[in-house]
Amino acid sequence: MKLSDFKYNLPKTQIAKYPVSPRDKSKLMVLNKKTEEIENKTFSDVVDYMEKGDILVVNETRVFQARLYGKKEKTNAKIEVFLLRELNAEECIWDVIVDPARKVRIGNKIYFNDKLWCEVIDNTTSRGRTVRFNQPGNVFKAVEKIGFTPLPPYIKREPEASDKEDYQTVYARVDGAVAAPTAGLHFTPKLLAKIEKKGILIVPVILHIGLGTFRPVEVEDLTKHKMDSEYFEISPKSADLINKSIAAKHHVFVVGTSACRALETSTTAEGFVKPNRGWTDKFIYPPFDFKVTDKLITNFHVPESTLLMLVCALGGTDFIMKGYKKALKENYRFLSYGDAMLVL
Repeated sequence: MKLSDFKYNLPKTQIAKYPVSPRDKSKLMVLNKKTEEIENKTFSDVVDYMEKGDILVVNETRVFQARLYGKKEKTNAKIEVFLLRELNAEECIWDVIVDPARKVRIGNKIYFNDKLWCEVIDNTTSRGRTVRFNQPGNVFKAVEKIGFTPLPPYIKREPEASDKEDYQTVYARVDGAVAAPTAGLHFTPKLLAKIEKKGILIVPVILHIGLGTFRPVEVEDLTKHKMDSEYFEISPKSADLINKSIAAKHHVFVVGTSACRALETSTTAEGFVKPNRGWTDKFIYPPFDFKVTDKLITNFHVPESTLLMLVCALGGTDFIMKGYKKALKENYRFLSYGDAMLVL
């Protein structure tokens, strides 16, 4: 497969700037890869495709307020600090991106308020820095009040107060993501209760989505592309529940490409899941032999993105691109705050 196989024209007018309300009233395109049928539904109809004993795997990562604005000591120059990942919790050391980078050197201190500041201790890339915060304990908690929601770069507006809740799944639990697992944004507590009542088990995994999710693929030959590493966890309990369901020949519905990558990173030759934690840079593109992921709930993704490639690997490139063409024609809303797709 080549990069250009995943190219399509996405008009700016179809990039959703805000989510629909309530969340589960977004559109749902259902693509059956066996029959090649495509149906237009509402997201709350997703429960109709699940049966008792099936598993719904969700990513419990929580988006934290990763975008901070501070002032450089002495000069008071305004600096944006975008938190990427925690490197050492005890010493409060983080990987960040700074802007404007030319003004930020090793040894500089950046003050965010009278209680929180950081010191630059290393350069990583042209805009990347390693910093040490003065805040002992929980930096996530400290930035929650003063930071801003890290909306994707293609949502061309400033974050608003409502985004703090909107750009978060209702089951988000563990701080660590700088981008939401967007397929999960469509679920409401009411819909999840309906799913559980039907006898479907909701099983959590964690993959902290990094800024690399927005990074464009810059090589035509996909074998040469390298994914950014992201931290993931699959607990023994979650692995056990998924494996029991697989052994009983039930379906595994996976919510989002991030949860899918976590699962497919940690599989056995027999097609079961291993409990695991660590970093994954797994790049899934056609052809790919999925060991665990059976059905996928996802959003409509950016052209030529690694997310679109994963969906095509599961559903078949021609069939998925046919669905995208139909979605564009029928005014589906695209990307993070947009509509959803179910690949059966």
